[in-house]
Amino acid sequence: MIKLMKYLKRSAGYVILIVVLLFLQAYCDLSLPDYTSRIVNVGIQQKGIEDGVPEKIRVSTMDSLRLFMDEEAVADTEAAYMEDGDLYVLDPHVDKETREKLNEDFGKPMLILAGLTEGGEETEGMLSAMGLPEGTDPLQAIMQMPEEARDQMTSAMEEQIGEMPESIVTQAAVSFVGAEYEAIGEDVDAIQMDYIISAGIRMILMALLIMAASVSVVFLSSRVAAALGHDIRADVYRKVIGFSSNEYHKFSTASLITRSTNDVQQVQLMMAMMFRIVLYAPILGLGGVLRVLQTNSSMTWILGVGVVLILVLIGMLFAIAMPKFTKLQTLIDRLNLVTREILTGILVIRAFSREKHEEERFEDANATLTKTNLFVNRCMTFMMPCMMLIMNGISVLIIYNGSYAVDGGNMQVGDMMAFIQYAMQIIMAFLMITAMSIMLPRANVAALRIVEVLETENSLEEPENPVTPASDVKGTVEFDHVSFAYPDAGENVLTDISFKAEKGKTLAVIGSTGSGKSTLINLIPRFYDVTEGCVKVDGVDVRRMSQKDLRDRLGYVPQKGVLFSGTIDSNIRYGKTDISDSEVEKAAKIAQAAEFIEEKPKGYQAPVAQGGTNVSGGQKQRLSIARAIAKKPEILIFDDSFSALDFKTDRTLREALKENTKDTTTIIVAQRISTILNADQILVLDDGRMAGLGTHRELMKDCEVYRQIAMSQLSEEELANE
Repeated sequence: MIKLMKYLKRSAGYVILIVVLLFLQAYCDLSLPDYTSRIVNVGIQQKGIEDGVPEKIRVSTMDSLRLFMDEEAVADTEAAYMEDGDLYVLDPHVDKETREKLNEDFGKPMLILAGLTEGGEETEGMLSAMGLPEGTDPLQAIMQMPEEARDQMTSAMEEQIGEMPESIVTQAAVSFVGAEYEAIGEDVDAIQMDYIISAGIRMILMALLIMAASVSVVFLSSRVAAALGHDIRADVYRKVIGFSSNEYHKFSTASLITRSTNDVQQVQLMMAMMFRIVLYAPILGLGGVLRVLQTNSSMTWILGVGVVLILVLIGMLFAIAMPKFTKLQTLIDRLNLVTREILTGILVIRAFSREKHEEERFEDANATLTKTNLFVNRCMTFMMPCMMLIMNGISVLIIYNGSYAVDGGNMQVGDMMAFIQYAMQIIMAFLMITAMSIMLPRANVAALRIVEVLETENSLEEPENPVTPASDVKGTVEFDHVSFAYPDAGENVLTDISFKAEKGKTLAVIGSTGSGKSTLINLIPRFYDVTEGCVKVDGVDVRRMSQKDLRDRLGYVPQKGVLFSGTIDSNIRYGKTDISDSEVEKAAKIAQAAEFIEEKPKGYQAPVAQGGTNVSGGQKQRLSIARAIAKKPEILIFDDSFSALDFKTDRTLREALKENTKDTTTIIVAQRISTILNADQILVLDDGRMAGLGTHRELMKDCEVYRQIAMSQLSEEELANE
């Protein structure tokens, strides 16, 4: 996968935008539990009062509180509050740190003052401890005390309060502030509703922002992944098109199709999911851990237990399912190969009544792929219930431990709820990574298969400084002591072949089956490179010419006619699209194809099915020949291209060729002696070696191999007439 990351350069701007949106989404996701906690803690339990720092307080109440403050705390309150009639008003510019300090300053004095003024047994106990009779105003008594005695009493009270949890002190201070607001005449219910509505609106805005960011990430991720898939497919296509026959033999056609389609699709899907999950999960998980530590670090061990259980589950899943993921793509290759073979050879299968056998072969490949897919999917279905069990177990454990903390005053209910939400977010992050870890191996296998194609070196290298033949030398083909062996083959297919085909002349190549005729022809357009010697076209070694320049000079008709989906006209124009209609018709007439074309209702616009399946073998060959003629090349190469023609059409076609292509060099590979009798030169091959080179008459006298071929096809009378 890493090697394919270079394709993201084109979409670098989108990738940066996706990352920014993911951070924004994570920030909002992680903020929602905090708002939930605030609504419960502050909005419901504290009636909208955030802390023990009053916005307004009566002067008398402030004076009473200062009795129980040290000098530093008194100074803090004097600096933070401004006197407004019989009230003190908090400075609106007080920062967060100052407010936190004020909350500490007010906490214990408010708790002491509340205990002294509420009445009841606690107040009477305080009065008795101070040696004062019942009914005495404790505040008046404390004010009249010497400062040293008052400090000792305050210290003793603070020691008792110091044993209380901080949350209880804060709650008591908040209750004191609420009572003070009621005494002033403030509507506490309105304060509570304002706080809840404000927090709710913020949560709604956060949710809308999460939705917008999520939709944008999905859209942009799909765009980036689609661009990635497009670029990879384009590069794979260009690479495959540039392969020599040697590379085609390394990869089967079915495998190349799978790599260009299914494998690229796997990588594309993985890339789309990577931005939405792989990048987002760590951001959400780490953010959740940080928030948990800020909320309450005493229960983080519960998260540790959950993470360990998830990692154990993932490890087991990988050990069991990973080998199957690696095997999936190979099984898809095999299914494609079997399917392609069956569909291509359907007529032969029917002719030999082998439908049952091929059905069993297909079913075997299909069943193996299905079983592997089922195994992988079962592993995934097993994983989800286990993950949900872990998540629910963690929730129960948090509630169980959190209930004791709430009861002991060490945690508020809202904090416990937030902790549960953060824990679920952290576990969900691991769950998302786990889901991706299942997809990643298959995508990685697909990526490796794509990279294998892209990194395959083409055995036919373009020359750094291509040579263009001189303009006065056209139509010559020369083999200079050429030998050739297929890659990894133990022996030569061709050995020491030398000849020269001159401009406007016809060279025929004949020999027994397997003698190397087609191999020799394939060296001219440089489908392979020679092992020894050189092949020259227009006086230049083909390895020193650019492949485009070389092939622009050639008109090639393969042994098996190949047509493309479209029309008859588009197939004839395939080699040269800018020719006129009259030139198309002339090429068809020379190839003896005009008659059957004109019989069709749409003529030259008649449709041609993929592979030319709606025309006969002879018609396909004639259209292939017309395509080569329409190109008007310097050199025409026919690789046994007249085999599907009857003798009359064969003879007429050769006569038309001779008449209309006088300046074109023609090289014909043939099995029939009658096709090549009038060639200017006939090259006879026997087991990859030259057995003879000359005219028909010369070879009949001097070449035993040629004589045997001729006598096996023609009678002595026919040979004598020739």
